[in-house]
Amino acid sequence: MSNVTVFIGDSVTDCGRLVEPPYGDGYVFNIANSGRLSGEIINVGTSGHRLVDLENRWNTDVLAHNPTLVSVAIGINEVWRRYDSNDPTSVEDFEERYRRVLTATKAHGNPELILCEPFLLEVRDEMKTWREDLDPKIAVVHKMAAEFGAKLVSFDQRFKAIAQEIAMTELADDGIHPSKLGHEIIADLWLRTVGL
Repeated sequence: MSNVTVFIGDSVTDCGRLVEPPYGDGYVFNIANSGRLSGEIINVGTSGHRLVDLENRWNTDVLAHNPTLVSVAIGINEVWRRYDSNDPTSVEDFEERYRRVLTATKAHGNPELILCEPFLLEVRDEMKTWREDLDPKIAVVHKMAAEFGAKLVSFDQRFKAIAQEIAMTELADDGIHPSKLGHEIIADLWLRTVGL
């Protein structure tokens, strides 16, 4: 059976994949172009999505491809919508949905799972308060990785470390959407974490 890798997430994964098919121009493009990940690579990241949206399209966009590897990067829109639209997502809801999609995925051919931390670079002062919402969701991703035997890609931890050395805006000018450099960094981290 040939390898099929599905990347699912929000705008960080999407990165204009419908404008510049099939991968967009972000970290999935960099991973695909590295030549280190074999088989078919499918990007179904969708800008603006939260886990509730991913769950609604999981069967069609993930399981229908019969993946051998699934990479999930989600969580920042759950935080963002709380602060810009007064539309919060509880930690309990986030954890329950995450567990449901991963349980369904494990039951569907038991593919390898890669879970990526949502991340935030506090480029604006008000973003410092976002951590109280984000950090518990990052903790859920860690918990799910342990529970499901997934590899954990520490995007947030990596960006925090690099932001000690260079300006945060060089990594993501709005603190959320990575720059070209930011995408190169997370693609490299993903490949190293996965062992490629």
